[in-house]
Amino acid sequence: MSDNSSDTTPNDATLPDPEDVVSDPEDITMAQDSPRSAAAEISVTSNGDFDENDLKRSVPVGLGLSETHITSHGFEGTNEGIVEAGPFQGERQRVQQRSGPVVLAEEPRNTAIEKFELVRRWSLNTYKCTRQILSEKLGRGSRTVDLELEAQIEILRDNKKKYEHVLKLAQTLSSQLYQMVQTQRQLGDAFADLSLKSLELHEEFGYNADTQKLLAKNGETLLGAINFFISSVNTLVNKTIEDTLITVKQYETARIEYDAYRTDLEELNLGPRDATTMSKIEQSQQMFQTHKEKYDKMRNDVSVKLKFLEENKVKVLHNQLVLFHNAIAAYFAGNQKQLEQTLKQFHVKLKTPGVDAPSWLEEQ
Repeated sequence: MSDNSSDTTPNDATLPDPEDVVSDPEDITMAQDSPRSAAAEISVTSNGDFDENDLKRSVPVGLGLSETHITSHGFEGTNEGIVEAGPFQGERQRVQQRSGPVVLAEEPRNTAIEKFELVRRWSLNTYKCTRQILSEKLGRGSRTVDLELEAQIEILRDNKKKYEHVLKLAQTLSSQLYQMVQTQRQLGDAFADLSLKSLELHEEFGYNADTQKLLAKNGETLLGAINFFISSVNTLVNKTIEDTLITVKQYETARIEYDAYRTDLEELNLGPRDATTMSKIEQSQQMFQTHKEKYDKMRNDVSVKLKFLEENKVKVLHNQLVLFHNAIAAYFAGNQKQLEQTLKQFHVKLKTPGVDAPSWLEEQ
C-alpha cells in the first residue's frame, strides 16, 4: 500500500474551528426571497447577533423593517442569517384571497327551500279547506253564518239572473227592430222607384215611400235609445254586479279557511296537553287569528260593496227605465219630436247612417 494512505488517518485530520469560520463578518450574506434580487451583507458577531446599524443600511430603500421577515437559525442550519424581504403580510393575504377558490352563493338552495315551504303550506291549507267543505256538505262540521249578509248576497244573485233575462230580451228586441227598420227603408226605396216609373200611381207610391222612410228614421232613433239601455244594463250586470260577486267569492273562501282553522284549533284543545301539543296549539292559534282577521276584513268589504252597489243600481236603472218608457211611447204614438227630445234628455247620440265612427286620433 502506498505512503499517501498512511498519512491521511482520521486522527490526523483537523476540523476548522467555528470561531475561525465567523471571524470575518463579510463571509455571511443576507439575501431576499426572490433569487433575482441582490444580496445585502449584514455583520454578525461571534455569538450570532446582528449589528443593527448594518441591518438598517443593508435594507433596500423603500422597504420598512415591518415589511422584512428576518430568520436567524443556528450555524448548523441552511439559512444562516438570511433576511427575507417580501411584500407586506396583509397584501400577501389579499393576494391569496384573490387567487383562492370561488364559493358560490347558496341562493338557488334557499329559493328551492322557499318554494318547497310554499307548496307545503298550500297543500296543508287545501287539505284543511277541503275537509271543512266535505264536513259541511255531510252535515258534520259547523259553519259560521252572517244571516243578514247572506240574505243580501242571495238577493243580489237572484237579481243578477233577472237582469240578465231582461238584458237578453232587450237584445232580441233590438235585433228585431233593426231588421224591421232595414225592411222599411228598403220598402221606402222601392215605393220611391215605382213612383217615378208609374205616372198613374205616382202620388200613391210617393205617400207610401215617405211614410216608410219616416218610420225607418223613427225606428233608428228608437233603436239608439234601446241600444243605450242595453249598454247601461250590461255594464251594471256584467261589470258592477260581477265585481261585487268576485268579492263575495273571496269572502266565502276566507270564511271556509276561517272555519277550517277554527275547527282544527278546537280539536287540538280537546286533546291531551303536553309539550308537543302545546306547541301545535300555539301555532294553530296564530293561524286561526290570522284567518279570523282576513275573514272580518272580507266581510266588511262585502258589506260596503253591497251598499254602494244598491245605491248605484237604483240610480242607473231609474234613468234607463224612464228613457226606455218615454222612447217606446213616443215611437208608437208617432211623436217624432218627443222621441228626439227623449234622446237629448238622456244625452244619447245617434250614429248617422253611412258615416263611420271617428278614428282614435279624431277622438283625442
